[in-house]
Order: sequence, then structure tokens, then C-alpha cells
Amino acid sequence: MYEIMLDLEGKGNKNLYEQIYEFIKKEIQSGNLKCRERLPSTRKLAGQLSVSRSTAQLAYEQLLSEGYIESVPCRGYFVCEMEELYHLKPGGTVQEKEDRSAKKSCPYDFTPNGVDLAHFPYATWRKLSREVLRDDPQELFHLGDPKGEYALRSAISTYLHQARGVNVQPSQVIIGAGNDYLQMLLARMLGTGHRIAMESPTYRHAYEIFLRLGYDCCTVSMDHQGMDIQELGASGADIAYVMPSHQYPTGVVMPIKRRQELLQWASKEEGRYIIEDDYDSEFRYVGKPIPSLQSSDTNQKVIYIGTFSKAIAPSIRISYLVLPWPLLVRYEQVGKNFSCTVSRTDQKMLQLFMERGCFERHLNKMRALYRSRHDLLLTEVRRLEGVRAVKGERSGVHILLYMDRKWPEAEWIRRAAEQGVQVYPLSEYCVDQREMEPAVILGYATMETEDISLAVEKLRQAWGQTENGNNCRKSEFDKNQRDL
Repeated sequence: MYEIMLDLEGKGNKNLYEQIYEFIKKEIQSGNLKCRERLPSTRKLAGQLSVSRSTAQLAYEQLLSEGYIESVPCRGYFVCEMEELYHLKPGGTVQEKEDRSAKKSCPYDFTPNGVDLAHFPYATWRKLSREVLRDDPQELFHLGDPKGEYALRSAISTYLHQARGVNVQPSQVIIGAGNDYLQMLLARMLGTGHRIAMESPTYRHAYEIFLRLGYDCCTVSMDHQGMDIQELGASGADIAYVMPSHQYPTGVVMPIKRRQELLQWASKEEGRYIIEDDYDSEFRYVGKPIPSLQSSDTNQKVIYIGTFSKAIAPSIRISYLVLPWPLLVRYEQVGKNFSCTVSRTDQKMLQLFMERGCFERHLNKMRALYRSRHDLLLTEVRRLEGVRAVKGERSGVHILLYMDRKWPEAEWIRRAAEQGVQVYPLSEYCVDQREMEPAVILGYATMETEDISLAVEKLRQAWGQTENGNNCRKSEFDKNQRDL
């Protein structure tokens, strides 16, 4: 286990948790902390550095949100395996060394994985923590229901029905510490004799988890409406993993016609299922919220999976499954042997957070905050030279820029990094390595408003600026928006 040796500065502009966060981040980027290396627990880290545990927790939360580390249930914190963090051995080319240096020195990071933790209601969360531990702490330290606490499952059911149109009873909800655990639980219920189809490009982490669980995985092309149903039918898959309300990373919203076609595909054969990942449905900025795919399912074919990582914080580590009734029977046979991986204390706190309206208030605040950043970013990027079209701008916390073919995707990213701006390639999400147009991802959840303007100005210097601002090539830009 890696021991952190850091002299914290008691004064200055940076908080203690920021100093810890930046130190660990630099250790990972420099290669001193290797992929899959285990970090000390928050309690042990707090003891090593003589800080409060909440300070250590804040530092880890920021690293989790940016994807530098991951939390493995019942094991601890580990450095993530990320291609962009791989480093050269001595003897690399001059160009490779320059690229690495540029990445390490980027002060503006458009990561699509983060959330804004500065506006988290810490005071409310601390108050709930004290209340939960004061009222009946002994009961909470006994082993609870394998599905999760009934009161929390009931609160989640009410929220999902009201906000997402999900048809659910509390008995159908299974709570777990993160989507990774829930995927493992699903594998136990479904068995591994299935082929899973995922969109391309797709959420790569889920794809790799399914592979490690022993599934035969394939990818299916997408068009402007989502997964290609004809290609899905020809793939031989009997499980489809989709993100219909806001596909990651393209931002495509699946229309009702394609949803019906997908449901029809699932209903044609016994044993076919659709896994609906509704990871960030809370954040939509144009029109009404899109109902879940599960709300249209009349044949019990949709397995709904959701998380509080985007809506609250990654370190909450509370996700949930909504099982169709046939699979719930299977869960009662094999799944209930697994204990719930979320502490009863955390479940009770989240239950009260939801029941007392704190969750709704927090969501409303974050929607307004993210929307202001979203609107500013859209206004700014449309003035950038080389941007053919912007996609995924109606919801979520990231957008996708389709770029001119005058440079390959890597060149757009390299030029941005030279100006101190980190943007992310769409090609990293294509597990089948199919040819794609150059495109970059810009996440804005962790960017302050003033930083967005400064970062886009840096991109303007890196990529060039349109001669007449917003009016330049407007007709061509609008055409590309429609065509992509």
C-alpha cells in the first residue's frame, strides 16, 4: 500500500484537501503511483497527515470525480487504469515527451467525468450524519436487508416514478455500492451464457467490466437516433446495453420510434433483455425530461440501472437496479445470498436527504449552475475555428465537438494541450477501433464560469478564430448540425 508523505502548508490560498488532491494527482501523472496501486483509507490518510477524515475524504472525492482513482467495494481506493496517464520509459521520442509535458501542465481540464463538489450541501450532510448516529446507532450496525433498506428503496421508487416515469415497486429495487457491483450481481442472476451488445462509441468502463465477468461483448453502430436495430438483430446478442436518455459519450437522445423498435426486438425471443443505464438523466436543459425506456416496457424486458454519483457525489457510491419481475424471482433464488455493499448509515442518510426535499433542492441548484456553464460554453465554442458541429448539448454535463478533417483528432488535442487546455478524444470510447470523424469531448461540471471563458480563449489561440465571430460560416455550421 502506498504511504503518502506530504508536508501540508497551514497558510496560503489552497485548502488542505486541495493540497492533498494535487499531490496525489501529480504522483499519478508522474508515474510514482502506478495503475491499480492501492491508496490508504481515508482514516489512515487522515492519521498520516494529521488532518480530519473529512479533509481526506474531500481530496479522494475530487480524485474520484476526475477519474484518477476508483473505489472498489470492500477493498478500498485504487489508482485507475487510464491510457492517458501512461508514461514513457526513458528513450521516448521528443514529440512523445512534449505531449506528456503538455498534459501534465494543463491548468484547464474539460474532464467529462467530474462533478461540482464546491456546491455540495456539506452542512446538511453533516447534520444528517449526526442525527442518524444519535437516534438509533446500534440498530444501524447490524446486517441489513440484502436488497438495501426498505425505506431508502421506497424513497428511490417514489423519485423514479415521479421524475423518470419508471414503473417500480420498492421490492424491485436493489441497492449496491456502484454500478460495478450491480453488474457483478446481474451476472450472477443472468449467468454468463449471453452476448451483450453495446453502442459504439460507448461507456468503455462498463464494456470492460462485462468482459471481465466472462461475457461475450460486441458493439453495434449508432446513427442520429441511437443503436442500429437491424445491426443489433444481426449481431446475435440477446442483451442490449443502452443509454437512451443521454448516450455516453455522444449525447444522442433516443426518440420514441427507435425505443419502440428496441423494445420490439427484446420481446421477439425469450431471455432477451435491455439494460437501461440512466446515469445522468437529472440534467436536461431543453424541453421536458425524457421518460425512461423502462416506462414504455410492457413485457418486463428492461433492467433499469441508476446512480447518485452524478447527482450528488461519486464517493456516495450508491447505485440501484430496478429488476423486471421475472428477474426478481431469479434474484430471490441466487442474489439474496449477497449482502448489501452500502452501509446502513449511508443508506439512512440518503433516505432522509431525499424524503426531506434536500435532494430535490440540490438538484435544482445544480441544474441552474450547470445550465449557466452549459450556455456559456456553447456560446463560446461556436466561435472556434475548425468546429463543424456541436452535439450532446441538450443535457448532461459535457458536449461533443466535431472537428474539421484538416487535422487528425490527436492533433486537435495536442494543440489544445500546448495552450494548457485538456480536451478528450471521442475515439477512446470506440472499443472496436472503427474509423470516426475527429471529435473532442468537453466536460464542464468541474469548470468555473471564468475558467470556461479563459479556456475557450486558449482553444481559440490553439485552433484559430473565425474571422467574423458567430456569423462566420453560420450556414455551413447549421447544415453540419443537421447532418451529423
